[in-house]
Amino acid sequence: MSGDLQVLPVAILCGGRGTRLSERTESLPKALVEVGGVPILWHVIGIYASQGFREFLLLTGYKGEQITDWVGGVEWPEGVTVTCLDTGESTETGGRVLRAAEEMSGRRFALTYADGLADVDLASELAEHERHGCLATMTVIRPELQFGLARIDADDRVHGFEEKPVLDGWVNGGFFVFEPEVQHYLAEDSVLEREPLESLAAEAQLRAFKHGGFWRCMDTYKDRQSLEDLLGEGPAPWGGWDR
Repeated sequence: MSGDLQVLPVAILCGGRGTRLSERTESLPKALVEVGGVPILWHVIGIYASQGFREFLLLTGYKGEQITDWVGGVEWPEGVTVTCLDTGESTETGGRVLRAAEEMSGRRFALTYADGLADVDLASELAEHERHGCLATMTVIRPELQFGLARIDADDRVHGFEEKPVLDGWVNGGFFVFEPEVQHYLAEDSVLEREPLESLAAEAQLRAFKHGGFWRCMDTYKDRQSLEDLLGEGPAPWGGWDR
C-alpha cells in the first residue's frame, strides 16, 4: 500500500448544525464560524494541506450552499482541490461517510471533522495505518478535563486540588484513515461513532494512533474564544498554513 499523501483524499464532515454555538450557527454552518478571522474549516484544511495532502471533499448538509459558495471564493494554493458533496441536511455521520466512501470509488481516504484542531503528525498516522494492516485507524487523545479535581483521602478530607487534569483514558481525536472496505460497516442511518466504529473494534479492524500534542474541539462559544486567545498569543499551536 502506498503512503503517498498527495494521492490520499481527505473527507471532512461539515454537515452538523452546531447547536451549542447557536449564537453563531443560526445564520451560518458551524464549519464557517471564524477563528482568527477565517472559518475554522480553513484551519482544518490547512492542517492537512501543510503536510502534503492535496484533495479535499467537504461533506455538507446544514446550510451547505454557504460552504459551497465560500469554497468557490477562496484562492486555493496551486495543486489543492476542494469540492463539496451534499450529503443531506439531517443525515447522520455514518451516512455522510458512506457517501464519501462511495464517492472515493474504492480508494483509501482520510476523514476528520470540521471543528477539531490538532498538530497531529498525519504522515506518522498513515505509516502506522499501513504497518498494522487494519481497515481503520483513529487518532486518540487525552483531553484536559473541564473541571478541577479535589484530592480526597480515605477519611474524606480534602487535601488539595488539581486544576485541569488530563484524562487517564483515551478518547476519539477525530483524525481517521479508512480503507474502502469500511463502507461495509456503514449505513445511511448509522452514527459513525457508534455502530460502525464499535463493529470495526469488535472485529479487530480498528487501531489507535496516540497523539500527545495539541488538540482542541470547538463545541461551544467558550471553546471558540479559547482558540481566539491562543491565536492572539502567537502562531497557531495546531500548525497548518499561514493566514
